[in-house]
Amino acid sequence: MKIYTKTGDKGKTSLFGGTRVPKYHLRIEAYGTVDELNSHIGLIRDQKIDSHTTEILLKIQNELFTLGSMLATPPEKEILKSGKERLNIHKLSEESVMLLENEIDLMNESLPPMSHFILPGGHTTVSFCHIARCICRRAERITTSLNDENAINPTILMYLNRLSDYLFVLARKLTIDNKAKEIPWIAEKIK
Repeated sequence: MKIYTKTGDKGKTSLFGGTRVPKYHLRIEAYGTVDELNSHIGLIRDQKIDSHTTEILLKIQNELFTLGSMLATPPEKEILKSGKERLNIHKLSEESVMLLENEIDLMNESLPPMSHFILPGGHTTVSFCHIARCICRRAERITTSLNDENAINPTILMYLNRLSDYLFVLARKLTIDNKAKEIPWIAEKIK
């Protein structure tokens, strides 16, 4: 399989199912941002972290690949003429969302309660989590806009929303694991 096809040289690309759209199309922006998020989660997974978190991050990366495939398939192309689904893969489900919620709850058990907003940073791995969280929020905003234009599976938005929460809590957990310090936001004028 060749990596370059030359079919995108004029600024258009194909969605799953063959529909040609401009590379700036909202659907492309949505799954492209999910791909960027997936790469940043890979960067977190490559850090020195516990094996359970590594395993969960790998599951998340697989779910994000699925999510991207779902976003790359316009609703009118989801069902083939034969009546079969075009995407013959596991789809995101409420179980996918529940896994994130369970992991958030598990991590929160060992974290001190939040009493202030936290500035991103303190350790490189923690910063990677915050960058991924911000990209996840961007993916959620773009996907919400896409949903306003062309309805998508609602589980996608739930998953992205919960994933950003997971990444925030993971950043807090990794702050403790790496013996770093949470820096509170100081809501006063800097002199």
